[in-house]
Amino acid sequence: MSSKNNISQNKRYFQKQLDDWTNTITQNLTNLTQPQTVVLAMMSLGMIIAQSCALTAISKMLAIYLKIKYCNVYQRTREWCYDAKDKKGTKKGLNRTQIDVSKCFDYLIKWIISLWQSDQLAIALDATTLGLSFTALVVSIVYRGCAIPVAWTITKGNEKKSWNKEWLRMLRLVRHNIPRHFTVIVMTDRGLYSPRLFKRIVRLKWHPFMRINVNGTFCPEGSGSFKPIGSFAEQPTKSWQGSGVAFKTKGKRLSCTLLALWEEGQKEAWFIITDLAPQTLHLLHLTPVGME
Repeated sequence: MSSKNNISQNKRYFQKQLDDWTNTITQNLTNLTQPQTVVLAMMSLGMIIAQSCALTAISKMLAIYLKIKYCNVYQRTREWCYDAKDKKGTKKGLNRTQIDVSKCFDYLIKWIISLWQSDQLAIALDATTLGLSFTALVVSIVYRGCAIPVAWTITKGNEKKSWNKEWLRMLRLVRHNIPRHFTVIVMTDRGLYSPRLFKRIVRLKWHPFMRINVNGTFCPEGSGSFKPIGSFAEQPTKSWQGSGVAFKTKGKRLSCTLLALWEEGQKEAWFIITDLAPQTLHLLHLTPVGME
């Protein structure tokens, strides 16, 4: 067995590992056809042995491990990603299917939850833009410092519109598959904060955990005056937490808890707002570094 990824290069044993993984996918992603499941198993296992997501690298390693021609593997994995109309044989009248990834979201979330060993769950929202081509809005379940994408939407990169509608649609989909007794926090980085999204997450009976920019203000409960948010953690090793009202401008004020933390070794402080009471935050096994 390989010490690097625990996958055997022996064809017979690798085939058994591939068959076992295919069966696991079949049991959990029941919306896929058998051919779709087989290629998905090949690609995902191929990513592990290739340590890459590139189809060329995956196909090369699968060809070596399965002792089959590279061109055959490459063609099969490449067409798996195509729309039905673009697949080989379509023009000859052959029936070809395509994968609607959005129909996999429910099954993927249920699969993860079936293996979850806690009643606490962290969800992260992330927007990644590729130039002017497109922006990927991704909802992920956070596990041991890694983010597992469970729902996503692709928008045009230069499209100027609010993403709240897409975030809320995906969060409702995720909520449908999360046990009601779970304590769920929803983490966002700077740039994704909006009062509407904050309030809607609370309405889902989850807890927003939203990083905000330093150029706002906050009025601690009982103080009667707003202070610059940056003043709550002005230098490394400084921290503060407490309830109050964020943002001085009328119409934008938000009752919440502010967490301010500048850990030693970090370039800047973190400022996070949440609906959770300050005295309950110690119950969460989370740190700002884990959100990066």
